[in-house]
Amino acid sequence: MDPLKALADAERKPYWLDSPARPEPRERLTGRTAADLVVVGGGFSGLWTALMAKERDPSLDVVLLEGRRIGWAATGRNGGFCMATLTHGLANGLERWPDEIDRLERMGVANLDEIERTLERYGIDCSFERTGELHVATEPWQVDALGEHHDVISELGLDYLPLDREQVRAEVDSPTYLGGLWERSGCAMLDPAGLAWGLREACLRLGVRVHERSPVRSLHDDGTLLTLGTPHGSVAARRVALGTGVFPPLLRRLKHYVVPVYDYALMTEPLTADRLASVGWRNRQGVGDSGNQFHYYRLTDDNRILWGGYDAVYYNGGLVKPEYDQRDETFVRLAEHFYDTFPQLDGVRFTHRWGGVIDTCSRFSAFYGRAHGGRLAYALGYTGMGVGATRFGANVMLDLLAGERTERTELRMVKEKPIPFPPEPVRSGVIQFTRWSIAQADQHQGRRNLWLRALDRMGLGFDT
Repeated sequence: MDPLKALADAERKPYWLDSPARPEPRERLTGRTAADLVVVGGGFSGLWTALMAKERDPSLDVVLLEGRRIGWAATGRNGGFCMATLTHGLANGLERWPDEIDRLERMGVANLDEIERTLERYGIDCSFERTGELHVATEPWQVDALGEHHDVISELGLDYLPLDREQVRAEVDSPTYLGGLWERSGCAMLDPAGLAWGLREACLRLGVRVHERSPVRSLHDDGTLLTLGTPHGSVAARRVALGTGVFPPLLRRLKHYVVPVYDYALMTEPLTADRLASVGWRNRQGVGDSGNQFHYYRLTDDNRILWGGYDAVYYNGGLVKPEYDQRDETFVRLAEHFYDTFPQLDGVRFTHRWGGVIDTCSRFSAFYGRAHGGRLAYALGYTGMGVGATRFGANVMLDLLAGERTERTELRMVKEKPIPFPPEPVRSGVIQFTRWSIAQADQHQGRRNLWLRALDRMGLGFDT
């Protein structure tokens, strides 16, 4: 099908947020108030922090401030892959923290287990399906890479099932597939906006004071209390947790560690029973292909296909602008790739197209820290895999604010910082050349050029 025709009626808005279930906004912060803990940011990071702070100590007075609406940014724009990994995948974790990888994998699975229990405990309906993820190879060099990956996985005793071409096509049928690995228990599919709204409701039930449309513009430290100013009010607190992602972090030092990278996605119309049968997909796994520029895709509960990824776009200067949420060049490319992958779905149209900004750091997984004498904690840099890992990061922030030594805070991953990005305009030149090099690697059987190999030696290891 002509991609332009398939996209003609697609709404320019995130599918998950375009729902009648979206709750009315909470009132703005007005006037002066005080609290024990203020959480800045109404995405997953902030919501988990506020919720678990009240679970740890129900007497705690917690205020959550969100600049727009709950779930408005990356939280409501992602693919809904809730992964166990805390390290942006096993390979990244092995490269950076090989001595801790057993512990990190165990803690990641425990974190995903607890997310599932939390949904049950609070009755949160977010279409949670623990179906796992298929990692598929579409080029011969990717088959070899998945084979090497499985050898390492076997040594760690993780629940992955290797699949040859016929076996993977029996799961999800695409003529592009040459093999795959099924990560069976380490990933769940969910509706991310539904999760955010459910967490908001759980926070409110526990007594968290939630204020939307209340962007924090200032932070003042008098030595005892931290005062956060918004356009219409302020709140003073003994402790502050920052879950601001890529947006202005209130700590100037953090701007050196995070860059905004835009990701884009499409959503199809619901598939008819015959259309779905032509693809198979009886086990409803999420799917990710194995290129450096990769696609991720999955079924929704009404059998639409979310199709995203491939282009990870950095706009020179590192600005975050509303107009960057739409990029027609990428939408057309994604539609073309969709029909290449599933030619049997020719004629299926798209109903939504959108983009969103990811908080990317040089190690691809979150980093953590404290400031203002330990009274402020932060966690950011999830690089697109934060649906599950933000809960772990929220626990880290609460541990740090409490001054507790825990298994989490003793991790090297928690103690260390990523390599900072260079200042502009060097930053833009480095990132754009790296993006070009990654695309070249995909076109040359995965072979990495001198630049990428140099980054590998520096511990940057760009592969996506």
